[in-house]
Amino acid sequence: MADPRGFLKVRQRETQPRRPVPVRIMDWKEVYEAQEKGVLKSQAGRCMDCGVPFCHQGCPLGNLIPEWNDLTWRNKGEEAIERLHATNNFPEFTGRLCPAPCEASCVLGINQPAVTIKQVEVSIIDEAFENGWVNPLPPARLTGKTVAVVGSGPAGLAVAQQLTRVGHTVAVYERDDKIGGLLRYGIPDFKMEKEQVDRRVGQMKAEGTRFRTGVAVGTDVTWEQLRRRYDAVVVCTGATVPRDLPIPGRDLDGVHFAMDYLVPANRVVAGESVEDQIHAKGKHVIILGGGDTGADCLGTAHRHGAASVTTLAIGKQPPVERAGHQPWPTFPTLFEVASAHEEGGERTYLASTVEFVGENGKLTGVKVAETEFVDGKRLPKAGTERIIPADLVFLSLGFTGAEPAGITEQVSAEFDGRGNVSRDGYYMTNTEGIFVAGDAGRGQSLIVWAIAEGRACAAAVDKFLMGSTILPAPVAPTDRAIAVL
Repeated sequence: MADPRGFLKVRQRETQPRRPVPVRIMDWKEVYEAQEKGVLKSQAGRCMDCGVPFCHQGCPLGNLIPEWNDLTWRNKGEEAIERLHATNNFPEFTGRLCPAPCEASCVLGINQPAVTIKQVEVSIIDEAFENGWVNPLPPARLTGKTVAVVGSGPAGLAVAQQLTRVGHTVAVYERDDKIGGLLRYGIPDFKMEKEQVDRRVGQMKAEGTRFRTGVAVGTDVTWEQLRRRYDAVVVCTGATVPRDLPIPGRDLDGVHFAMDYLVPANRVVAGESVEDQIHAKGKHVIILGGGDTGADCLGTAHRHGAASVTTLAIGKQPPVERAGHQPWPTFPTLFEVASAHEEGGERTYLASTVEFVGENGKLTGVKVAETEFVDGKRLPKAGTERIIPADLVFLSLGFTGAEPAGITEQVSAEFDGRGNVSRDGYYMTNTEGIFVAGDAGRGQSLIVWAIAEGRACAAAVDKFLMGSTILPAPVAPTDRAIAVL
């Protein structure tokens, strides 16, 4: 195990240092800096190597967290990345973007600050890339079976890599011009620079995975054509339909969905030329929604030089400590300060948006009221209305499901009542040979769930094609482990 007395000797939790705010808002580089090796080792040494490691329960991937904490503490980086890659295809993604439910389940977290699991994870993979320990793993032989994966986000990439490595010929279809899905254009570079995506795609190409960019499945090529051409098709298109707010003034110029702001901004950072880009320089910005996407809009607006940024949330401010109804080891809803919140802006809770106001078709402000709870419903409180000046509003209210993209008409795949593509207990839709994994099937969720579902779906596809499989299946569509594959 790691240092047997580590959690007794080192009680303080030390996370990665962040670059100073005045410096980092002048560029788009990642906010976090590498942690000093000695500090990282002592933090990994706080792991208790519990008899029952509940961090495994908190992580859908089943990451072998105590093992690679121990190897990090012993300075065995090459062995640590081997244990990390045993359960996680892309720790460079999760180590930067996952909210770390494993840390909420850490046994040490019962009476001390939890082990910095996420930080150790990203340090392991970064060191591995720096030292050339991440190499292609091509299959020893080909099976002769072909698979089309539609969508190149974390779920699609996990499916593709797993199936390629067992010998299937896999082609990934992506409607954008580059691979990565929301990892590419939805996540700002200050959270994850795109080098992380590029080098992993390079590994996958060397293993044999084929990529087809600029192809919109459903229009450029139909789902039926894919089904005829390939032995199996996997839908990994994500839950990309944004939740709207149909209130008076919604059609005013200046009210936009969050992704309509973030995607062009990320393209410009990548060196592309974007016409009519939504830019926040010198403008008063309001963000509706207090989640990760809202924080991404906040950080982007800071770097654009917004005059002011206000984030409005309809509900109550979450507590800073676990609420009684969310005991350890559950994943609690807590008030968090993301790097973007450190950079400025105002956060207002219990604010119900009543109307977008404007002149001559252009947004000038947002009418809000205090939120009150009536019969369990959140409603604007009469007599508390006020108008906040605004030039731009970004709707960051989550997503309602997958885009239809012709899948029902072309191959009869069905959608459930939540807007997701329906599937059985082994990820298959009602059309034989067509599977679905990630947010397209489970709804908007965490990146760690997308990768876990991608790995499990790959096992189901492999069994469908070959009759059996050696691939791991960490989760099922019902959130339970698949018992037999």
